[in-house]
Parts: sequence; structure tokens; C-alpha cells
Amino acid sequence: MSTHKDNQADLSEFREKVEKEPIGAFFEMKLLDLSPGHARVSMRLRPEYLTFNGFIFGGIITSIADQAFACATNSMGRPSIATQFNVHFIAAAAPGDELTAEGKVLRKGRRVDVCEIGVTNQEGKLIARATGTAIPMT
Repeated sequence: MSTHKDNQADLSEFREKVEKEPIGAFFEMKLLDLSPGHARVSMRLRPEYLTFNGFIFGGIITSIADQAFACATNSMGRPSIATQFNVHFIAAAAPGDELTAEGKVLRKGRRVDVCEIGVTNQEGKLIARATGTAIPMT
């Protein structure tokens, strides 16, 4: 049986993996909080993320939501991969905004995990809401 101390050691190892991840480093994402089934990630939006219409590219917002999703689902002691991801854009974000994505596992199952993700700006304004499912690789 795994103990709380074992879980914390596993999370320390996992946190190190996340902090060394190439895509997270490319987007300068920061892992703010990590516990089993929960993760918070932040990222500052740059002018380079604007589309030809002058809005932040939806893929950027999806990326931070996906990072929180991946961290939350993989923080439960077994590696998992996404099988579905759905995002609803609620409000626009702007260059300079500091987005925070919070992922919470709603259900950890033998065959599938379900996660809910909220993305807010520095003022707490809801920018996007997402859901995702992941399957364990082991």
C-alpha cells in the first residue's frame, strides 16, 4: 500500500519532469500547484500569440488548459494520455495577460479519468472552460 510520503516523493519526481518539459519551457509555463488530481499552471501572453484578427490564438489558450489537464491526470501515480479534449472559449484574452489554468480530476477510474479545467486571467475573469478524458497507460 502506498503511503502519503510515497505519494509526495512521486509528485516531486513528476514535478521535476514537468518543469523540464520542452513545450512548457517554450511557452514559459509555470507549475504553481500540484497535488493528486489537481494542478494549477500559469503563463503570460505575448504579442506574438495574436492572430490576424487581433485576438489571442485559441490554440495558445488550449495549450495552457491542456497542460493543467495533463498535470492533474498524471499526478495520480500512473501515466495517462489524453483521448478527448473539449474547450469552450468564454472571453477574449490580451497580450500581457497572465492566464492561470486549474485542472481538477472529477473521476479517476480504472479505464478512464475525467478532468475539468478552468482558465482565468489575472483578474479572475473566466477565459475558457474545458473538459478532458485520459486513459492510463499502465
